Amino acid sequence: MAAQPEEAAQTAGLKHPKLGGENMTATERKRNQGNDELPCLSDYAPWKERFYEKVQQRCLSLQETKVKMIRAQKAKEEKIKKREPFDWLSKEWFSEEKESLDTRIYLLDKLLPTLIPGMEKLLMEVERKNVLAPDTEPTKFNPINFLGEYLMRHNPQYSISAKPGPYLRGMKMVTEELKTEMPGTTSERLARMKSEAKNKRKEREQVDNMKSQVKEMRKEALAIQFKEWMVDVSGRIPVALVQSALRSFLDVIASTPTDVRKANYARKLEIVNTLEKKLNIDEFTEYVHSYTEHFSNDLFQEILKHLRQCADNFQEAIRRDMWRQIFTDLFLDCDYGKVGLLDRQKILALLVDFYDRSPVIAQRGFCNPRQWPIIELQEIELADLWGGLDDQEDCEELSEKLVLAPTGISEGEILACHPADDNRQSTYRMRTSVREGLFEQMGTSEAESGGISKEENQAPESSDADVRKEGEDAVSVVKSTDFEASDLDGDTIPSEKSSFPEDIKTERQAESASADKQEEASPGSASTGYSLSRGGEPGSEKQVEKEEFSLGREPDTETNREEDYCVSDREPGSEGQVSQEKDNWIAEATNTISGPTPEATTMTSEDRAVTDMDIIASKQDAPVAEVVKETPARTDSFSRQHGSQFGQQTSSETRLQDEDLLQDQGKGPAHSDRQDSPAEASLEFAVPWSGDLLTSDLSCRYSSYGERILEDGKCENTRFPDLHPIMAEIQNRWASCTRSAFDESCLNLPQFVQLMETFVGEDISLPTVKRLIAFIKEEYKQTEEEKMEQLEKVHHISRLAKRKLLLEALFETWDNNASGFLDLEEVDAVLSTFKEGMEKEALRKAKKHLCSRYPQLSRVGKLSPKAFQTFLELVASEFTGDEDEAIENLVEFLTTSVERSCMECLQSLARRKWLYNIQQAAETSGASMEPVYKAVFKALSQDAEAHGDNKKISAYIALLEENQLSPERGQILLHYVACTADDAPYVLNQILYRDMKGVSFAAVEEGKPIHVPRVQLHGNIHFWNYDRPLEERRGSFLVLPLHDAHWRVFGILGLDTLRDQCEKTIFLTHEISFYQGVSQAFSKAYHHVCRLENVLQMTVTALDWLYPRAPSIHAVTTYLVEPGKDKTCDFALRKVITTDNTGQKEIHSSPVLLLRQENLLRLYLFKCTDSSGVIRTSVCGEHHIAVPLRDLSGQALGVFDISTGHHQKLPPHEHNDLQKMLKMAQAACSEILKRSLEETEPTYILEAEHMANLRHAGILFYRFMLQDLRECVQKLDAESFAEIKSYVEPPALVHNIVKAVLLLLHPDWKGSEKTENWSQCILKLDDNLIQEIYRFDPTAASVQVQAELLLDCFTGVPRAAVRQQGSAPAECLYNWAHTCLSLAEITSKPAPPLAPLGIQC
Repeated sequence: MAAQPEEAAQTAGLKHPKLGGENMTATERKRNQGNDELPCLSDYAPWKERFYEKVQQRCLSLQETKVKMIRAQKAKEEKIKKREPFDWLSKEWFSEEKESLDTRIYLLDKLLPTLIPGMEKLLMEVERKNVLAPDTEPTKFNPINFLGEYLMRHNPQYSISAKPGPYLRGMKMVTEELKTEMPGTTSERLARMKSEAKNKRKEREQVDNMKSQVKEMRKEALAIQFKEWMVDVSGRIPVALVQSALRSFLDVIASTPTDVRKANYARKLEIVNTLEKKLNIDEFTEYVHSYTEHFSNDLFQEILKHLRQCADNFQEAIRRDMWRQIFTDLFLDCDYGKVGLLDRQKILALLVDFYDRSPVIAQRGFCNPRQWPIIELQEIELADLWGGLDDQEDCEELSEKLVLAPTGISEGEILACHPADDNRQSTYRMRTSVREGLFEQMGTSEAESGGISKEENQAPESSDADVRKEGEDAVSVVKSTDFEASDLDGDTIPSEKSSFPEDIKTERQAESASADKQEEASPGSASTGYSLSRGGEPGSEKQVEKEEFSLGREPDTETNREEDYCVSDREPGSEGQVSQEKDNWIAEATNTISGPTPEATTMTSEDRAVTDMDIIASKQDAPVAEVVKETPARTDSFSRQHGSQFGQQTSSETRLQDEDLLQDQGKGPAHSDRQDSPAEASLEFAVPWSGDLLTSDLSCRYSSYGERILEDGKCENTRFPDLHPIMAEIQNRWASCTRSAFDESCLNLPQFVQLMETFVGEDISLPTVKRLIAFIKEEYKQTEEEKMEQLEKVHHISRLAKRKLLLEALFETWDNNASGFLDLEEVDAVLSTFKEGMEKEALRKAKKHLCSRYPQLSRVGKLSPKAFQTFLELVASEFTGDEDEAIENLVEFLTTSVERSCMECLQSLARRKWLYNIQQAAETSGASMEPVYKAVFKALSQDAEAHGDNKKISAYIALLEENQLSPERGQILLHYVACTADDAPYVLNQILYRDMKGVSFAAVEEGKPIHVPRVQLHGNIHFWNYDRPLEERRGSFLVLPLHDAHWRVFGILGLDTLRDQCEKTIFLTHEISFYQGVSQAFSKAYHHVCRLENVLQMTVTALDWLYPRAPSIHAVTTYLVEPGKDKTCDFALRKVITTDNTGQKEIHSSPVLLLRQENLLRLYLFKCTDSSGVIRTSVCGEHHIAVPLRDLSGQALGVFDISTGHHQKLPPHEHNDLQKMLKMAQAACSEILKRSLEETEPTYILEAEHMANLRHAGILFYRFMLQDLRECVQKLDAESFAEIKSYVEPPALVHNIVKAVLLLLHPDWKGSEKTENWSQCILKLDDNLIQEIYRFDPTAASVQVQAELLLDCFTGVPRAAVRQQGSAPAECLYNWAHTCLSLAEITSKPAPPLAPLGIQC
């Protein structure tokens, strides 16, 4: 019945017997006298269990018997009711009259139940004796006596009443009903309770019915919603995907401004790390409903909407996954040497060429390969980043006009859009010079590049001669701009005379001009199609249809749904013909990229003069699908080993098969005229989804690709068998290699796939992608020298990795006690015996170079692992012969010079694991020190228990800080920030001044450990626990200084054994060495957390700068990348800062951790981290830009998730400001990381950077911005200021900007003629002002920036007005003044909490 007998007894209402209770008899009390000290029986004695088990069973049996009797009695009464119904005459007693209610109840309850049977008996006796018969003699029968006798015999107190009749039973029922009407009685209360219970039961049943109805309706809605998901061949979807959708819904609801912000699921979300577990429609319905059954209707509607968006996103993800597989196969085809790398500059050059060869309208679907994010922010010229924005805006505005209303722009308006000057010619020329050289090396030709022949180029030229006179100007514009802006021959690169925005303008002007001329020639020809062969002859109607489909076109029935396309009899040479030939030429230019077509191109109507070839071509789903089906798969494709769904063709065969099959299919019925939706786009391939996202983790899936080359470069040998176990352990501790490092010269597989995906965008069709694939496959070529150079580069990387691993293992072999450093003199002494001392001169030179690279070595004489590796490399470089062979000889010699026992090896291994846990705690702490402190104290206690004879130690950490509380007691103090739990009440947050007792400051000044074996004999020890008796103040005390990378002391680590009562509590030498290793590990972990804090502080500053300048940005979420525990674990993303569109920031105190397997709908964040590249995507109806924040190696340290809401693209000026912010943030992050390196000294530009607190991170952001603006200002000259000086009465905006600059440099000029008089102001605009601006430091103590003066000048001067003014010098000065003002404000703010100081010992 129950798990335990006691619980069962309590359930049955039983109580344990109390031994010696109050109910004992006198005899029992007397008998128990003197037995008080007897041991009590155990609460779990066997007899007690048996006793309660039997009693419980007996009670339950009696209860069951009683219940059966009651049920039998009720059943018997029910039978009587059916056989003898109630006498309804008893109902006459029932009345609602309240006055006689108690009297009637009394009569019915006390008297009538006995009186009524007596009266019945009396009447029956009278009838039997014929007493009432008129003709009989009077009898002696006395009815009163008879009734009295009956009542006395049937007194209810002494006898059992007879069987009740129908009338009595009815009267009893009436009595019960009357009692319920009597207020204050038990029956009335009971009746009221029963009535309330009945009503509640009905209400509950109604609610349950409603819930069941709602449940069924919700399940039906979920079943309908399931059909919107892309299912696999078995009709199921992965559970992990559903979990990701449910998990992301919580974040979506939390960010909505509605009343349903909090959503709590009915059960905890699962962690499903595989796509193999799947759900069908019924399982999906039950699964989702189990989480959402408690949701309100509004919240359920929200999650339905969210699931619908997730379904659309997932369909798009599958579509993109298929594209990524194609890009993966392209990478494998282009990687001729199978080394896993492609030339980045060549790929970028090919993308630029393909972009230039595409029609202008098709270019809108691509991401411009000359701009970010295709190129890096560091590759953008300062003039493009801080100026030239007006040209971009004009270009985009013109583009919008050409696409939305191509016939509404006149020829004059188009020509007026040309920029007046070409200030960016040199910039563009510099950027394209490298790529031009690459094209010259590749030797592109007409046949190879897919360009059209000269005869085809001459076709538009010959037709131009037949144009009427009024159209000559427009046609000349078309002719000139098209051949200059887009070189289709492939022989030359775009002209250096025009910059990229101008190229776009000229091409779009040409398109618009042809459209305008077509409108003028045939204003009513919207439903008429034209067809010309390449020779200029009219084509037949069949030929028109055939050619339309062969080129991926179809009639635009959106506007002409019921009109047919026919061949016109218009004479050749008309304006309409010229326009149509121009359209033919564009179509041919696009089509020849994938291969020449012998068929004539198709003429379209006036409203399709400027048609997006990519979007129209995407409608050819069926032909393309069949091409994919019928294409033979590559037998040697590497992707087939990983389950790739697609084969790969050679470029020429692909084009021919595509075109032939498209032409064949084009003869059939016309396709639908609708645009492809994201859901329909997934059907382009006509291949069922396999149920797996094959490219979601390219870094892991293709991690073994290229290993053969690496292994060949490593040439694994067995020279160092003693080091192999250590090397294996080090490799296991290394982080997972899934994250790629950015390299400006090459691309690995994830980076290449991501670059291609970014270039094609989201709205490009499959035929266009296939043309791009074929183009790159043909044009990407490598010479034998380039292949060998690339192979040598990979081998070199492999050798460096092997060398690093080998030397690190050697260091750990020498560092037996895991102290974290080696003595330079000891290593030097051993190396001096190498080759019997014949290499002492080389050793001396290497040591000299080492000390020049690491200046602190001359002071401390300690070699860190990195310095040790550098030292051996310098020594080997001084030897003659191969450097790798020399290093291996040195490693072999040094390995044999040290001997370690098996016990020492195991001890070292355990200690290094504990030290690794400290570093791992820092990397996964989310910029918090608490996990680091815990890991340090845990490592100390574990070592004391395992290798320190089980000592009981106390540990504490104190950091150096500037003494602002009591300067008279010393300039610095020690602040105890952490300690072991038992010592927290006495030590935590205590402050040790210089004038107090103690040896801690001596350890700080000397930079060496101080060991006090017996504190009771020292006399200069400060005890924080004053309550400890003097006789208990015994034990050892150890103080270790904490050093940073430059061996400057920033705190102390203290240990003592005062809590250990053993006599031998002295710290041994190997223990002290390990504790030094702990201090080194803590130092690295501490500075790692400090770097993260500085990066976050800089991020907050950057977001504050961006918020007022980019209101279109919906939200920015900042993530930090946290590595896995070992090489087999994937990294995680920790959300740390969230900024909304109002500028409100939330710094997450308990950050949310994102794992790849739990967030399939946020894979773009992990892809961004994998490739260390920018990603644009759309998730849940919002557009996102994921931007990596890289460390010094090029790997992603963090990720900016920038949500632009429903804006697919930001306005040009906001996009430009976003680029500025990201560039400055990356530069500031790199500077923060560089300052912690051992071999580099920090570089200070501004005076405020010398401050030792967290504020300098925000200053760094503005410092790099100030440096950029300084460079821009330095490029100005007298000619640049000519426009400003030409004003006689300048605009107030320009005057205020110049005035602000002058007041910033010379605040004493306030109100003088030098600033108020314009003629005096322009005299200051010279080279001296430029040099003064370049040298100005707004954070210097000698500079007094009067912010109110600048604010007065800038009041009423919005940035948009400055931008619209069109003066590059004025905008540059405006940005420079604002940056100086921001730096001055940061410097003047109260300092944040002080960070530890660094004291050089």
